[in-house]
Amino acid sequence: MVQDLDNYYLNKEEPNKGCLLALRRIILEQDTKLTETRKYGMPCFCYKKKMFCYLWTDKKTDEPYILFVEGKYLDHPQLERGNRSRMKILRINPSVDLPIQTIELLLDEALGLYRNGTINVK
Repeated sequence: MVQDLDNYYLNKEEPNKGCLLALRRIILEQDTKLTETRKYGMPCFCYKKKMFCYLWTDKKTDEPYILFVEGKYLDHPQLERGNRSRMKILRINPSVDLPIQTIELLLDEALGLYRNGTINVK
């Protein structure tokens, strides 16, 4: 499974490859209870085995984004709901410096939902 996950990132073209690898590292560094798996063909990060967020690339623009599974609880101007009722995404431009403060802020807010019991984890 680890090789399969690594291959997802390594098979991407730059600058997406470097961007996605950096996002992976940032996400996993937020909490020791976060684990990575692959669901629906994309990297999925789980908190105590409960789906937390995904990394994916937009089919039209080919730019990466972080999909927050419980995004409906998050309120930030850079998050997009689109036609989703539950999830929101944060688009990432792989050609510029990552907005690390924004990413970490949103990850922390989202993790807070799981830690404080808003999102039930077993």
